[in-house]
Amino acid sequence: MSATTPDELVRKTCVPCEGGVPPLSPAEVEEFLKGMPDWYVVENGQRIRREWVAKNFMAAIDFFNLIAKIAEAEGHHPDLHLIGYRNVAIEVWTHAIGGLSENDFILAAKIDQVPLKVRHS
Repeated sequence: MSATTPDELVRKTCVPCEGGVPPLSPAEVEEFLKGMPDWYVVENGQRIRREWVAKNFMAAIDFFNLIAKIAEAEGHHPDLHLIGYRNVAIEVWTHAIGGLSENDFILAAKIDQVPLKVRHS
């Protein structure tokens, strides 16, 4: 299996999944993650997660609103977490199969393109 690049993934669209297909294998997940180093596997390999620190509360909420528009257009909805007032985390997985599919990496690649006002040190 050759790795699909983030550029290739953003040109794709999530395909509706009603279950009945197996989740990606750990090796397939690792191939996808090679081009997405800010994402990592959680929940025993069933989800991918990324974290950010926003400039402030409103920057985090604006970021979530942009992500929500993408997720709705894709028909694939991540878990959005706001911890504290500016710590942002997103988890993605395919609920219908209880694990990861290519859709999750398509959405993650699109999320990576969304600008976030970050805190400056």
